[in-house]
Amino acid sequence: MRLATVRDGSRDGRLVVVSSDGRRMASAAAIASTLQSALDDWERTAPRLAALAADLDAGRIAGAEPLDESTPLGPPLPRAYEWIDGSAYLSHVVLVRRARGAEPPPTLRTDPLVYQGGSGVLLGPRDDIELPDVAWGCDFEAEVAVILGDVPRGTSAAAAERYIRLVMLVNDVTLRNLVPDELAKGFGFFQSKPASAFSPFAVTPDELGPAWRAGRLHLPLRTYLDDRLVGDIDAGAEMHFSFCDLIAHIARTRSFTAGTILGGGTVSTEDPARGVSCLAERRMREQLRDGRPTTPFLQPGNRVRIEMFDDAGRNVFGSIDQKVVAA
Repeated sequence: MRLATVRDGSRDGRLVVVSSDGRRMASAAAIASTLQSALDDWERTAPRLAALAADLDAGRIAGAEPLDESTPLGPPLPRAYEWIDGSAYLSHVVLVRRARGAEPPPTLRTDPLVYQGGSGVLLGPRDDIELPDVAWGCDFEAEVAVILGDVPRGTSAAAAERYIRLVMLVNDVTLRNLVPDELAKGFGFFQSKPASAFSPFAVTPDELGPAWRAGRLHLPLRTYLDDRLVGDIDAGAEMHFSFCDLIAHIARTRSFTAGTILGGGTVSTEDPARGVSCLAERRMREQLRDGRPTTPFLQPGNRVRIEMFDDAGRNVFGSIDQKVVAA
């Protein structure tokens, strides 16, 4: 099933189920008023939401509403208990570290990198990227993320998949030129990570069929800049650490509550022909090839679109489609 949150003036919006074709939706208020309330009681709500989705697809819901670009969709979780992002694609780690003159960590292949971002304010799929200063070096990062249920401390990778409730896409915006000074303090990202944006729909893993296997999503993630395709990369092929590995890593010393979002990091590949999911990688490849980067970071007026289609041509998560505006 696919779930979405419609903005209705309240802080957390209202939960709806979305039809398989993405053109209709039905209120889930009788089951759970918000996605967070559904996650808090998932064993009870998930089967009822799935039945509602089946009724919607079968045309058995008289009160179904149309869903299109005018529907005011927010992020599936307008605010999350935690937003944790990994870096599971080693080619991305290597390229962006080269870009700032840093070596990859010696544990690159054995110990995942993660950071904790802001989760109180999350952006919807069509919200603007507000940029106060172009000198900050604004970049998009196209990713896959999962929403977790309650995860006990000490969860192993082998047991982790049972805690994955939903899958969605992310634009994890980064202010690249603020990163080096922050990391030089030895205390991690903060100002260089503004609000992230999420896809319209959050999808249960079973909806993804064989594309979801071993804690990875094996579908091409497409990223467009001003309607030009800049990346068309299989999100599963070079994901070194699976979502199960990432869950085991973050749960080593603490537990997590339902409504935690975990990202897999910028989807990346070693094959330049497949493009990139962020500008930092393109700039680093230009640096290595030409001696200097020539692609600018995002400017007001740019537009970023991120989406993923399945083998049947269905836009699985809907599109993240954002404009950059001067703040």
